[in-house]
Amino acid sequence: MPLIVVTTSPRVAPGLLSRRAWQVLEEGPVLTQAAGHPLLPYLAEAGITVEVVTADPAALVRRAQAETVVWLEADEALMRSVGHAALALDEPPLIEVVPGSYDLPGARLLDLVSVMDRLRTGCPWDAKQTHESLVPYLLEEAYEVLETIEEGDRAALREELGDLLLQVVFHARVARDRPDAEGGFDIDDVADAIVAKLVRRHPHVFADVRVEGAEEVSDNWEVIKAAERAAKNAGDAGSVLDGVPMGQPALSLAAQLLRRAERAGAPADLAGGGPAGPGTEPAGTSAGDDLGARLFALARQAQAAGLDPEAELRAAARAYRDRVRAWETRDEGRRTDG
Repeated sequence: MPLIVVTTSPRVAPGLLSRRAWQVLEEGPVLTQAAGHPLLPYLAEAGITVEVVTADPAALVRRAQAETVVWLEADEALMRSVGHAALALDEPPLIEVVPGSYDLPGARLLDLVSVMDRLRTGCPWDAKQTHESLVPYLLEEAYEVLETIEEGDRAALREELGDLLLQVVFHARVARDRPDAEGGFDIDDVADAIVAKLVRRHPHVFADVRVEGAEEVSDNWEVIKAAERAAKNAGDAGSVLDGVPMGQPALSLAAQLLRRAERAGAPADLAGGGPAGPGTEPAGTSAGDDLGARLFALARQAQAAGLDPEAELRAAARAYRDRVRAWETRDEGRRTDG
């Protein structure tokens, strides 16, 4: 006779079981050591009796020698003990594992939401955080993700993305403490909003719009965003620059402003100086004057060349860092030799 172990995922709604799982649950006595197993009410509703017992691996396998026994849940340590107990018998019973439910992609995000809820209610530090107090951590984690990408460290990228994801979940959990009337929301609201936006801005995927390539996708995206801005401003189209985060690093800010303005057909001279190109300087400036305007002109040159000025400056900064480290190593060697 077999011992049938039915496993279920805590991340799947209880009661949603495979056909095979429902079949075996009706085949023999069902035992569990989990008095609070979430599946118990659904089994009771289906007329299936579950006996809650103290786990005894030796007794369990001996009973399975005489009759079919169904064990609900699969504690790893217990299953190891059951296996050892079965091997100690002259005629061990067959042990079959029947998955009742499986994790879907993204299911572990539910664990993160649950852990964050515990932290918010059980940790004094997490409990006192606000959107404002969390801002430095959000920026720090975003830059750490950027650094791992630039350095090609894929193993570190996985960890840093997790740290950044935590910030999103943390902010959503903070917002959940506010009433809806005061702008409260939760992580499901956040996910719902981005799903709706992605579907809306990809009509070539989710509707019948046809595109010829990535450039046309980008053009459609900007048209849809412009329509969204107009709708949000109750008929007032607003500015093409609305939504540009002014708190971002200055070079990336300049590049994004230039990019948005260029797409809207803004006159090139609004950026200062003549057509962008090598040697361009803003009107009315000379070497040593108006450093901000000259930096803006450099950002404009990068934009015209299809380059990201922030990335280019960061690359130059990393190269400088490496040269300084090499100099320190050489200098340390000279001091040691001396």
